[in-house]
Amino acid sequence: MSKIIKIGTRDSELALWQAHTVKQKLHDLGYQTEIVAVKSTGDIILDKPLYELGITGIFTKTLDIAMLKGEVDIAVHSMKDVPTALPKGIVQAAVLERASTLDILVHKGDLSFLENTGTIPITIATGSLRRKAQWLNKFPSHQVEDLRGNVNTRLQKLKENPWNGAIFAAAGLERINLKPESFINLDWMIPAPAQGAMVVVAMEQDDYSKEALAQLNHHETEICTHVERQFLKTLEGGCTAPIGTLAIIENDNLLLKGILFSLDGSKKLAIEKQINIDLYQNFGELCATEILKNGGSELMQSIKKALDKKH
Repeated sequence: MSKIIKIGTRDSELALWQAHTVKQKLHDLGYQTEIVAVKSTGDIILDKPLYELGITGIFTKTLDIAMLKGEVDIAVHSMKDVPTALPKGIVQAAVLERASTLDILVHKGDLSFLENTGTIPITIATGSLRRKAQWLNKFPSHQVEDLRGNVNTRLQKLKENPWNGAIFAAAGLERINLKPESFINLDWMIPAPAQGAMVVVAMEQDDYSKEALAQLNHHETEICTHVERQFLKTLEGGCTAPIGTLAIIENDNLLLKGILFSLDGSKKLAIEKQINIDLYQNFGELCATEILKNGGSELMQSIKKALDKKH
């Protein structure tokens, strides 16, 4: 049996780049494909911070529905946007080799504000609670403005507003050649779980698409993102709490760094552990459980209460 595999994607430039990458890889393996672009709720409602919309998987839900209706066969996502629990009937079919996991600060050519001790108001923009908390932890005197929209929209908003800089994922800007010269790597910032990785999902019963996609899977990236997403799921972060984690494979060892912050960045719980890679299956859960025991449960409850008030 052969069929044209319909690839579902959001219609932003970055999402389309990701879908075309998967299309090309499948084409190279001899499969016929077609791209179907849809607009997600997360792309339409830009005047509210993500946590206020209160929807898990706001960037993936529209594509989930299209898959369940049979309008598309597979969907391509930035893995960090995908909820840790997939809808019934939809399965992870491939994780592509990871790009950069770094966050970067795009600025306007003058970085003297990083030395500022609080005498002049400094404003940084980001729509991510994780980035906001880590920035305020390091620079408590700065202000952080909410910034939403696709990569192109956010770069434009940075130009139009009197902000000192805005935080982006390096991978997104690099993929569509939009990384400006005026940036610095925030190598001290712990990324979002699965940042820099692309995932392709398929219907559980669709063996044809699953067999095709299995050939695109990158095993090391799959292991690292599994551990990171398990860490997130155990902390019950959804995509709303300031949670960061990064798993790295070095020889036969798997190293995990994980953090949980209060919303204002003043409280920080961190963990750094390594194990033999063969024991990776429950490693994310073990690390997150340790954080929960050391004050994380109380911190998560206070974060949820604060966010519920804002809904």
